[in-house]
Amino acid sequence: MKFYIIIPAHNEAQFLGLTLESLVNQSLLPSKIIVVDDNSTDETAAIVQNYAEKHEFISLVTKKSDAIHLPGSKVIQAFQEGLQHINDDYDFIAKFDADLIFPSNYIETIIKHFESDEKIGMAGGFCYVEQNGHWILENLTDKDHIRGALKAYRKETFQQIGGLQAQMGWDTVDELLCKFYHWKIKTDESLHIKHLKPTGANYNKIARYKQGEAFYTLGYGFLITAIASLKLAMRKGKPLLFLDYIKGFWKAKRENKTMLVTPEQAIFVRKYRWRKIKEKLF
Repeated sequence: MKFYIIIPAHNEAQFLGLTLESLVNQSLLPSKIIVVDDNSTDETAAIVQNYAEKHEFISLVTKKSDAIHLPGSKVIQAFQEGLQHINDDYDFIAKFDADLIFPSNYIETIIKHFESDEKIGMAGGFCYVEQNGHWILENLTDKDHIRGALKAYRKETFQQIGGLQAQMGWDTVDELLCKFYHWKIKTDESLHIKHLKPTGANYNKIARYKQGEAFYTLGYGFLITAIASLKLAMRKGKPLLFLDYIKGFWKAKRENKTMLVTPEQAIFVRKYRWRKIKEKLF
């Protein structure tokens, strides 16, 4: 089974070596790792080159783009650049972040999940962050959701959902489209991945409305957006983010932002979200 990995990286010299070291020490090695150095000004490229010299399945791709890090655009544009440098001869493809440390059995376990059920279209473990010397679950999402930092897809699933879309919400719409096309999503709580940099650490102030914009483009509608916004703001421990998310939703609606889903898919998304909300309430 061929497992390809694409790692977008922008100024990740502090952590990238740890990520690559954890991947070259896997019990089952990936067939290919492409690191896309997106306009870094630090030693990111040199670190990749060092690993590429020792491991033939690792290669470096360089990309020049704006240094501004807005969620969902820069990272996926870099991922898409990586796609241009691989062949179509893979079984599974993963988008990993450059600030993760994977357990040595990660890839082997993920592939076993895919092999266990041909309807599993996505699989992943859970991110843990360090607090006061302890690694604790980075509890920003439900446990049936795979974090954007470590997405792995079956080839057929990846192609059917249209790949990854370069705007915020990409790591939610991929799962919603999986469900729309009747694929299963597998999360494995036994796989603990160390997330070395807090989510959103590089985002600037412009990004604060982006989450609300994402809720709009996912076809949530206002009521579901309000519920999702409140839930996410409370999980982040910053209740006032709720207002930013709501402002972002209305801003996107006024500007008629491009949707991530078709009208038919939007109906499915709203029905699915309401069903999930009712399950939690009752």
